[in-house]
Order: sequence, then C-alpha cells, then structure tokens
Amino acid sequence: MRWLSLKCIIPAAAIVAAVLASSAVAAQGDDPDWPCIQRKVPELSLAQIWSGAALPQSAADWSRDADTSALVAELAARRVPLPEAEQKIRAYAEGLPKDDRQRRLTMLLQGLFDHMNRERADVIAGIGRYARTQRDMAEVLRREASAVEALRAKADADPNEVALRNDRLVLRTRIFQERAQSLTFVCEVPTLIEQRLYALARTIAETLNAK
Repeated sequence: MRWLSLKCIIPAAAIVAAVLASSAVAAQGDDPDWPCIQRKVPELSLAQIWSGAALPQSAADWSRDADTSALVAELAARRVPLPEAEQKIRAYAEGLPKDDRQRRLTMLLQGLFDHMNRERADVIAGIGRYARTQRDMAEVLRREASAVEALRAKADADPNEVALRNDRLVLRTRIFQERAQSLTFVCEVPTLIEQRLYALARTIAETLNAK
C-alpha cells in the first residue's frame, strides 16, 4: 500500500492489514525476538572460518600489541573495501621478518576473529531489541486503528476529529513500515561480517602457505 496523502480517509481495517503485513516476519528457530530470514547464529567458532592448524597460545595476546590491534580495527571496518583489506594483509606480511611471520599473522587472525565476532554479536543483540520495539509499535497501531474505526462508526462523530486521528494513524503506520524496511537491511549485516571475516582469514592462510 502506498500512502499518497495524509488527508485521505483510509479504513482502519486496511491499516491493520498493512501493520500485520509489515510485522509478519516469521521468527527463525526458538528465539521469538529474531525477525530475520537469515538463521540466527549468536556467535561464531574459529573452526567456521579457519581450517588451518590450531593457533598458538601467543595469538591470544594480540590486544597487547599496538600494531596488531590497530591493524585489526582497520581491516575489520567495512568502509575499507575487501580487496584493499586483503592487500593490506599481504603487504603487512611482506614487511615482517620471516622468522616472526607465523606468530604475527596468527595473532592478526585471532584478533580479527575476536573483534568481528564481538561486533557481529552486538549487531544481533541490536536486531532483537529493534524487533521487540517493532512488535510493541504494531500493537499500539492496532489499538489506535480499532479506536479510529469505532469513532468513525458513531453517527455523531466529528468528521474533523475522525480525519485528524486517521491522518495521525496513517503517518505512524508509514513510519512503522519504513522501520520494518530498514530492519530487512540490518538483518544482512551479521552475514556480511561473517563473509568478510572468512575472506580475511582465507587471505591470511594463503599468505602463510606462500612462505
């Protein structure tokens, strides 16, 4: 449905139908707060993005190294095109002493995993909060639509009041639908982070194998 004018009188039943259509994204799995078509995977495991040998214990110390921490933040940022990020990894490896390359690159891998897995989890938590807000808004709109319909049914209803409340309902419904549309884009973010992490891990693996 297109809202062409706030001055038109739209039956409340039609507004309720629009609200239901916008909020009828089936929850996936057992989490009623998960509104995305994509399956919810709260956290990743390193094995999902790394098929190489187990990382040494020293890799866990990546956050204590200023250079590695800075590079992790730079490579994880989606504003940096992926090909550019992959080239940065190769250039970084080329500048390392050969006897320190393994240690440094595994630290980088662990850092990217920890950083991007945490970022992804934060996005997933935010999606859940957003979905709960949308459900609350949908319930408010349903109640308002019923109230407007009841007012319109009264023989002595003031046409100006009916029009005013209908216009307000239409506007709030349009905002609700725009938020629902935004949610479909946000739902793609966890997958985008996962794909980027996998690509960066693959580049590190190829760099190590090329030594």
